[in-house]
Amino acid sequence: MDLNYSPEELAFRDEVRAWLNANLPDDLRRKVAEYQELTREDLLGWHRILAKKGWVAPSWPKEWGGTGWNVVQRYIFEEECGYAGTPPLIPFGLSMCAPVLLKFGAEAQKKRFLPRIYNGDDFWCQGYSEPGSGSDLASLKTKAVRQGDHYVVNGQKIWTTLAHYADWIFCLVRSDSGTAKRQEGISFLLIDMKTPGITVRPLVLLDGGHEVNEVFFDDVKVPLENLVFEEGKGWTVAKYLLGHERMNTGRIGASKRELTKLKEFAARQTSNGRPLIDDVRFRDKLSRVEIELTALEITNLRFLDQMRRTGQPPGADVSMLKIKGTEIQQALSELMMQAVGPLAQPFKPSNGGDGFDFFTAALAPRYCNMRKTTIYAGSNEIQRNIISKMTLGL
Repeated sequence: MDLNYSPEELAFRDEVRAWLNANLPDDLRRKVAEYQELTREDLLGWHRILAKKGWVAPSWPKEWGGTGWNVVQRYIFEEECGYAGTPPLIPFGLSMCAPVLLKFGAEAQKKRFLPRIYNGDDFWCQGYSEPGSGSDLASLKTKAVRQGDHYVVNGQKIWTTLAHYADWIFCLVRSDSGTAKRQEGISFLLIDMKTPGITVRPLVLLDGGHEVNEVFFDDVKVPLENLVFEEGKGWTVAKYLLGHERMNTGRIGASKRELTKLKEFAARQTSNGRPLIDDVRFRDKLSRVEIELTALEITNLRFLDQMRRTGQPPGADVSMLKIKGTEIQQALSELMMQAVGPLAQPFKPSNGGDGFDFFTAALAPRYCNMRKTTIYAGSNEIQRNIISKMTLGL
């Protein structure tokens, strides 16, 4: 097992780091660093910069615009983006719907959708969770009834991230209610958000932000050509997609950036007349998180080495990255709140106020928002069940 980068990989890292430093717009860098809300144009703007460079979809086949990078180079690129503080590449099109189309889509679907996803012409969202059907996704109730050359969809999705920005949504729907197993009779549809009968209703969260939504479908007509794979085989597609989603939830580069920021802040903040970072209790908590982050990085490198040697994607063990990565993200946000202490201001006054610190004011909403990380892509409890069953055979 080799957990070190080769000289060629180190040179590639330096190339990526230099390009990001030169091409990440200052306004986007500042927004990410200060935890400001990113608009639709902010997100698509960075997407298009990378698309112009040819780096927006590294894992895609070269004939569809991929870079041809190996798994280590793709990992390096993702971690350098996280460490540089780039806006996130919204995964719903690039790394969720696109891999599904590449694996299961008809040729006509690939030609229709993939170029538009690559160029940032369409903004996608994910229609999975429903009221009462989150981690237990197979219990979903949104129905699709086939009528002639289209399906008629009725039902509701919830916690739909950025649906208010989206042009398209990929949805799991129940196309057959008479199957013996709940996982059967589910289909995977691509739905134009401009179709009559679709209503998007905002869900304003505890942090005051509008990020997620309810989406209602009332007699929405979806052409049969928008069915991906086979009718009733959507669960196969869903499992494949979730594997891609969980591989990207560790976010080691972003956590390393947050750790550096936390250390710098704790060195400036005082406690009992001394820098907070010299406080034994705080330093102990900080050291524990840093050790866990290092261990997570080594674990990720082990997966990369396995993929480099075998050419095969990781199995159920990849859930470890999701569990520990999201727990570290939450721990870092908690420690930053502790470091700020009474300076944290969860609500900003309408006029800004004298001496108002917008950075510390953003920390409380960020802390609230980070509660979601151990829930999305399958809750961490579910991930532990997956490891117990698939890896340990329990």
